[in-house]
Amino acid sequence: MSHLLFDVQDGIATITLNRPDARNAFSIPMIEAWVQALEACRDREDIRVVVVTGAGQSFCAGGDVRAMREGRGFLEQGEEEVDTHSTGLARKNSLWKLIQRVPLTLEQVDKPVIAAVNGDAIGAGCDMALMCDLRIASDKARFAEAYVKLGIVPGDGGAYFLPRLVGMAKALELLLTGDLIDAAEAERIGLVNRTVPQERLMEETYALARKIAAQPPVAVQLIKRAAYQSARTDLRTALDLVSSHMAVVTETEDHLEAMNALFEKRQGVYKGR
Repeated sequence: MSHLLFDVQDGIATITLNRPDARNAFSIPMIEAWVQALEACRDREDIRVVVVTGAGQSFCAGGDVRAMREGRGFLEQGEEEVDTHSTGLARKNSLWKLIQRVPLTLEQVDKPVIAAVNGDAIGAGCDMALMCDLRIASDKARFAEAYVKLGIVPGDGGAYFLPRLVGMAKALELLLTGDLIDAAEAERIGLVNRTVPQERLMEETYALARKIAAQPPVAVQLIKRAAYQSARTDLRTALDLVSSHMAVVTETEDHLEAMNALFEKRQGVYKGR
């Protein structure tokens, strides 16, 4: 787990990419640990909110460009032998078997996931921020979908997530130029929720995480699920789905506690399912 740190406190899980000397570029051990951490976030009832950040000065530099140039694929392999480059099929399969497991597993996590972007988020590192539900950026953060500058395509979901956040035209501009934008521009176009001073990044992130974690957890999970489901379907189907969510959530103890707390003018205490 040295390439990735995982900690849970007071219902908030923190995933820290931990290769600061390599600007938190991916390694196979990091990816394996990342998927395991996300599975724990999905399955553990004591986890209500997830925070993702990077150690050191960068959020994530994405793939290992030096390894790519040397014909060793896009990741630092460490002790594990993984064919990531010998043929086109090997390159395709390596994406599917390795880094693409992160967004696919993350999609199964109904708890809110907040990216605390502490520095550069480049290429696949930018994609990792985009696939989180919320993004708070340090004023030192920078973002770039830099794939085109290497003559490659976004292999980790950038072409999927970015248009959904900033619109197709702006997304294509960023994808086709590979331009680097600062945190202020990222906030202006809607790529991040807000920008805060570097020294207050984690304080602000955890304040938001605690605020969400203090809400009825089943309702939070079903609201997230309903929002994503509604973005991918027609109105009638979305309303049918949300009526099912309502039927479930109104039978929870948390709903009763929330109603009682409201009428009694006190803070609710929520246990989850």
